[in-house]
Parts: sequence; structure tokens; C-alpha cells
Amino acid sequence: MKFSVLLPTRNGGPFLENCIRSILEQGYDDMELVISDNANTDKTPDIIRQFAGDPRVKTLRLETPVSVTDNWNNALKGSTGDYILMMGDDDYLLPGYFHRMEQILDKYSQPDCVLHNAYSYVAPGSIADNPHSFYSESHFQFGEDLTKEGLLTPGQRSGIVRDMFDFKVRIPLNMQTTLVARKAFSKVGGGVFQKPFPDHYALNSLLLTAPNWVFSPEKLLVVGVSPKSFGHYVYSNKQSSGLSYLGIHADFEGRLPGNELLNGMHVWLVSLKQNYPELLKNVSIDRAGYVRRQFYAWFMQKKLGAISMGDLLGNLRLLGPADWLGLAATAFDKASWARLLRVASQGSGKSGAEAQWHSLRPLEGVMDIRQFDQWLARRDSTAPQ
Repeated sequence: MKFSVLLPTRNGGPFLENCIRSILEQGYDDMELVISDNANTDKTPDIIRQFAGDPRVKTLRLETPVSVTDNWNNALKGSTGDYILMMGDDDYLLPGYFHRMEQILDKYSQPDCVLHNAYSYVAPGSIADNPHSFYSESHFQFGEDLTKEGLLTPGQRSGIVRDMFDFKVRIPLNMQTTLVARKAFSKVGGGVFQKPFPDHYALNSLLLTAPNWVFSPEKLLVVGVSPKSFGHYVYSNKQSSGLSYLGIHADFEGRLPGNELLNGMHVWLVSLKQNYPELLKNVSIDRAGYVRRQFYAWFMQKKLGAISMGDLLGNLRLLGPADWLGLAATAFDKASWARLLRVASQGSGKSGAEAQWHSLRPLEGVMDIRQFDQWLARRDSTAPQ
């Protein structure tokens, strides 16, 4: 079996069918779709049954709900393919994915991982109940060192992980944008998918342990945000509810309220240090970087009305003397000033969605992710060559 597509789902019914069809309609047979049905109580089981006759579909039913991490591991355990792709139930695989991946794998002699880009699609009601759909031309903005197809050097891979400890993210922390060889997963310390955010830990572990990474700037799928995804909770400032929905927590000494993705990042950075002590022996978590980013998050939340002035002042009182010294140091950092000014200016004349995600563009009349794929096809077919 060449490819295994893992599709763990928890009550993803309204979005699941489009995702499944985008995978099975690729016109490719040397693959399996492994659906982990996490004790779904909506119409998800009925949608899955529609595809029961396709020999490429394998369904694993859990009778009791488990955390997102356990659901991911359940799907992985039930898979058999040489290469593994993780999909969310509100994502969408663009036509030609498997054939393009075959070309890349052959060109680079079956590498461990293939990193690529994607489009972003935001379904109506996903961000602060906005009734419109949005998209971003690029799911992730890569740096100047990642613009052309090629192998990542050991220095690049190591540098990407080390920058994570300064809370600088240089690759998308979404499993959907990295195809992984099964053999590479066997080298991940402590288990492949770990709490709180299973793709974050796995991707950084693979950067440390898998020597053959290929980067392609191509956009080969659509990463979706829907009212049931964690992105909805992040951008709607309901992050505590999102953590509860996923069955995860992100607690540690010195934790600050604010952006729970940052708090989760702190947790998995600690796990990386514990599981790769030799590879990361000279690396430590940058507390000042963490505090600075939570500081920005508080001001954005205040600007969007998610917290009151009293809440903001209460958050500031949580900072210790060392935290304030770290913030004071940003006075000499042009990048930090630019970021703070951007936070202060965002929101003027824009929806809450666009204020928080500056690359978003509205999609008038496009109401689901499959229609977005069709819109892309029409747009690209009429674009000047």
C-alpha cells in the first residue's frame, strides 16, 4: 500500500462528506482512507456508511469519546501505507495530490518527509459567527530560505526546531502539509502523537530525527477552519472551550492566560527537551519570547472586545520582575515594535476574522470548501499564462 490517509473525526458531519470525496475522487487506487469514528453522535456514521462499498475505505469505530491525540493514534495504528497523510474532517485534498506526490517521492529517492504549502479556507460562522466565507492564498508564509523545491539541509532542520524554543514558527504546524514515511515515525521518541497538540510535537520530532526532508512551495490541499475546529475557538476567542472540545489541557508552572496555542507550544517544547536531551542539550525555552507574544495576544483580545480593561490589567499584574525586564528589552528590537504597531492598527475597518488573520480575503457566495475548490479551478483556468 503506497499511501494511507488518516481521517480522525469527532462530529464532523456537516463537513466530512466533502473531505472524503476529495480523497476518493483523486482517481488513485494504491491508497487507503482510514476513518477513526470517535464515538460520533451526529450524522457522521451515516455519511461514513455511504462509502462503505469502496474497498479503499477502512472505518475504526470508537464507542467512547477519546481525546484528539488518542483518536489520531487510533487512526495511525489502523493504517498500513508506506506514506501517511493526516487530514482534518474540514480539510480538502486538491485534485492530483497523489500523482504529484509520486513524482516528488521518485525524484528524491523516497524521502522521509515532504513539506508543502496549502490554501486556507474559513467556513461561514467559523470566526466570531461571521456569516461569510474567507480564504487565504497561502496557508503559511515561508521565509526567504524556503522558496524553491529541494532537500532541507541538516542546518535548516535543526534551526527550525531551535527557533521554536524562541516561539518563532518557520513551518506550518499542521500535519496536513507534511507527508510522512511510516519508517520515519518509528524514530519519534515518546510516541508519535502526543498531547496537547499532536501534530506540533510530531513534526518537530521528525525534523530532529528524519534526515531526508523535501520542501515544495506548491499548494496541494486546502486547510479548513470550521465552527467545529480548534481554529474556530482560537479566532473567536473561545480557547478554553476549544481545549475542552479536544479533550486536552496546557498547564505548566508560569503559565499565563491568553493564546492557548502558545501555552500548548510551551508544553510540547518541554516534551521535546525531555525526549531528545542530547539533540537539544544547549537549547532552552525563551521565557521572554513567550511573555512577549502573550502580551500581544492580550492587546488583540482587548481590541476585539474579548477581554475587558480590568482583565487586561489583571493579566499584566501576573508578570514578574523578570518578565517585565524581558518586555523592556523589546524596546531595542525593531521587529517587536513593528509587531506591536501591527496589533494596534489591526481591526480598523475590518471584520474580526480579517483583523486577526491579515491575509484573509472574503469569498462572496462561496459557502463550502468544495465550491472553493471549483472557484480556484475557474480562476486558475482563466489566469494569464
